[in-house]
Amino acid sequence: MFRPTRPIIRSYFALSKRYHSSKAPNLGNNTRLRILAGFLGGSLCGFYLSMNQTLSNPPEFLFPHSSTTKVKDIPSPQYGSKWDFDLAVEELKLILKEDQISKDFHDLESHSTNDYALHPPDPDQRPKLIVYPGSTEEVSEVIKIAHEYRIPVIPFGGGTAIEGQFISSRSSTIIIDLSRMDKIVSYNKHDLDVTVQSGVEWQELNSIVGEDNLMIGCDPAPGALIGGMVNTSCSGTNAFRYGTMKENVVNLTVVLADGTVIKTQNRPKKSSNGYYLTGLFIGSEGTLGVITEVTLKLHVKSRFETVAVATFDSILDASKCVTEIIQHGIKPNAIELLDERMMECINYSTQSKWEHKPTLFFKIGSNNSKILKETIKEIQSFAKKYGNKKFILSKNEKEQTQLWSARKAIFWSSIDYGRAQISKDVKIWSTDVAVPISNLPKMIKDTVEDCNQSGLYSTIVGHVGDGNFHCLLMYLPHQSEEAQGIIDRMVDRSLFYDGTCSGEHGIGYSKRDQLEKELGIGIDLMRKIKFSLDPLKIMNPDKIFKIDPHDRH
Repeated sequence: MFRPTRPIIRSYFALSKRYHSSKAPNLGNNTRLRILAGFLGGSLCGFYLSMNQTLSNPPEFLFPHSSTTKVKDIPSPQYGSKWDFDLAVEELKLILKEDQISKDFHDLESHSTNDYALHPPDPDQRPKLIVYPGSTEEVSEVIKIAHEYRIPVIPFGGGTAIEGQFISSRSSTIIIDLSRMDKIVSYNKHDLDVTVQSGVEWQELNSIVGEDNLMIGCDPAPGALIGGMVNTSCSGTNAFRYGTMKENVVNLTVVLADGTVIKTQNRPKKSSNGYYLTGLFIGSEGTLGVITEVTLKLHVKSRFETVAVATFDSILDASKCVTEIIQHGIKPNAIELLDERMMECINYSTQSKWEHKPTLFFKIGSNNSKILKETIKEIQSFAKKYGNKKFILSKNEKEQTQLWSARKAIFWSSIDYGRAQISKDVKIWSTDVAVPISNLPKMIKDTVEDCNQSGLYSTIVGHVGDGNFHCLLMYLPHQSEEAQGIIDRMVDRSLFYDGTCSGEHGIGYSKRDQLEKELGIGIDLMRKIKFSLDPLKIMNPDKIFKIDPHDRH
């Protein structure tokens, strides 16, 4: 005789308890019949599984046996009802303090979008609750509850993401704001690493380790938090010398979709211990789990460093100069390219007097002053070869800061210029691509020509040492389709030149289709991996790739 398995019995009693609790509304006979039918259906399912284990284990209708998963072959996600959400909130109140839970309208708005997002959520998709955990254990408990009631959750850091990584795309979403998890767990300066919670702000951390002449490798936008930097695999101006987050993370503590807590590895500088779990979560944008702690590599600062600025007559000359510097084995700490329009914006916003010409900004460092001087001479000679007539070199630390501040001001300078000179309603689409360094001159030249022919105002800034550059495109709301066309062609161009649709901003909600162009069936493998770790599809749904066959975006 068939007997219900323990999980089925346990599920039935849990269901009965919930529906007979004081929190449940009065149930009519129809509802009771539906509960009974569900219980019997579960029992029959258990019977089916027990009779067919030898035929297919696991059964293919629960876990397809293919190595990849196409979006057309899956059902739409099924999330909890309004009643489930309300029950989840009641349970959250039992594990979190009052000031760790917010339904405040202004809080919800500030966690819904930012000035860079191209696809803000519809009114019925905005998050319904924000929680502020203070520890990995609290994050685990929050996710266990979300898992039980099938509530989508989105991790939130500094809110600076460009491509819509934290934009809610489902109703009744819970935002997990990690900004209060801002402690340094351990600082191992002799081993050149530091372990921090995800909510630590990178500039503050850099300031602390800087007292010991150390630094972290990546330097993204101000306000970015370490967890978000890992989630998007960001980089910044230092990536040419020190690498992206992929090269700078030692290990991670992650809370998985059912609340399980894992640590991806220990602290050695090298390891050959099986699957590279750390790398799996870097760049995953919260779709596989919530990162709560990060161990980062630290780098020793150059004993001697200077900043140099060189102007050129064309952006092609400037980018060719960079290519030749790299091909000759010269490795500055950073190489940044700003086009003439970006220099115009900086002058307007900061009241500076830079030439309106394509300009290269270099950080040049060494532990030997003689080697530094020789490196400067070599760079200057290549700049001269490509038409540079004005080569500015900082004389002290104060001048270094002043010169480099022009580069760091690019985004806000562009916004100031656009709102003043184009329209107060101007929108700025900031996106990036990356190509092999030898293809960079052609890639930038073609992109600038395309922007100029469109009539839309654009600025270019590039981390050109590693073939990565940004196009900041300014447009009015009625020009959004034209702007989209320019960005699409820019991505197509980068793929033609054997590049990528995103060098450091990530994919989020905005670049899913473009990533599919780049990776093809590789997206189906990513989807398979996600569903194996997050079968209920509650972790930051709809980011990086589609998880719903009815998703038409």
